[in-house]
Amino acid sequence: MDRESTVRVLVVDDEPLARANLSVLLRRDPTIEIVGECTSGREALAEIRDKKPALVFLDVQMPECDGFDVLEQLGNAPPAVLVFVTAYDQYALRAFEAGALDYLLKPFDNARFERTLERAKERIRLAQDAAEKQERLVVKTAGQILFLRISDIDWIEAADYYACLHVGSTTHLLRRSMSDLDRDLDQAIFCRIHRSTIVNLNRVRTLVLNEDGERDVQLENGTTLRLSRRYRKQLQSRLGQAKL
Repeated sequence: MDRESTVRVLVVDDEPLARANLSVLLRRDPTIEIVGECTSGREALAEIRDKKPALVFLDVQMPECDGFDVLEQLGNAPPAVLVFVTAYDQYALRAFEAGALDYLLKPFDNARFERTLERAKERIRLAQDAAEKQERLVVKTAGQILFLRISDIDWIEAADYYACLHVGSTTHLLRRSMSDLDRDLDQAIFCRIHRSTIVNLNRVRTLVLNEDGERDVQLENGTTLRLSRRYRKQLQSRLGQAKL
């Protein structure tokens, strides 16, 4: 990630004033894109899973589902960087044990916030640089080990405990979950369009209406894949479309 790359940020706080304050500070940085503001932990769970922000500012104390509950329910698919925000200092140790980058104690001044944001952006940059270096997947087959270029993958489908990688006219089985691949693959290139399908956006040729009046994704090689309503907005955002 270069210095001008956009960082997708989600703000989660049940207090309107606190959300507004964070949003104002974030909008001062031209590299920040606020993808949403949530008023509850349950709303945050849905937004994190759908929009996959790189950075989340998360309030600790919220009714029904607090910040730690959100992190626990995300399981092995948390955002790249998490910053807890709260008016209570007794949660600091637990926050760092949970893997938070920082712990903003309300009220905080602009300088404190800016230091946190710069640290978060640097952590994201390092994580993305590491991901960019992984250009191949290791696929073990009978009698051989194949080093498959990730950019050669057309699309991926779930196959029980495996993922089936479609590369041209050939397929390869990889013992990885769809959730793991969705998290680890370059989000600028690969997009989940169904709970059992991930597609290489560079292979998408068109979106077509099926007999049910829903959209299907058609690839350059003629393959037609079902687009789930759950992932429609995500694909819309990645393709830069106003409406699907």
